[in-house]
Amino acid sequence: MKTRAKKQENLETIAKEFQNSKSAVVIGFNKLTVQKDQELRRELRSAGAKYQVVKNTLARIAVKGTPFEESSEFFKGVSAVAWADDDGVALSKTISKFLKQNADIYSFKTGTLDGKAVTKSQVEAIASLPSKEELIAKLLFVLNAPAQRLVSVINAVPQKLAVAIKQIGEKKQD
Repeated sequence: MKTRAKKQENLETIAKEFQNSKSAVVIGFNKLTVQKDQELRRELRSAGAKYQVVKNTLARIAVKGTPFEESSEFFKGVSAVAWADDDGVALSKTISKFLKQNADIYSFKTGTLDGKAVTKSQVEAIASLPSKEELIAKLLFVLNAPAQRLVSVINAVPQKLAVAIKQIGEKKQD
């Protein structure tokens, strides 16, 4: 049995994590196997997110004064929280994909992305968006395209001139 000091330490740790994070998803589960739990933890870790099964009363207290305070009513039954400090899109993609593959075990309860409450359908919509890196690459392509066209037009003039001179030279030889 945990001592009161240990419980207080756990509460402070979780509260600090919630204060520092921008996005979180509360999920429920039943018939969970160790293998599935470890698989979810591994995928979330690779996405830069953290995951913890929480005691509901502890979680309700920990979310007070954080952007996730609205989600306190969803801490009923068996609950786990996945949260990300930076990239809520990666968290959404990972959770959405894993919940689809394991719908018989996991269920979505609520989510908060950048301080706003979201539903399961909103999380799935966010998960379908391209990643930040893909969006940056597309933006750079769009910004770079006019410069590439200008360079090809500028290069085309001397090239066409050279072809014209060559054709004139060939005609004179005939």
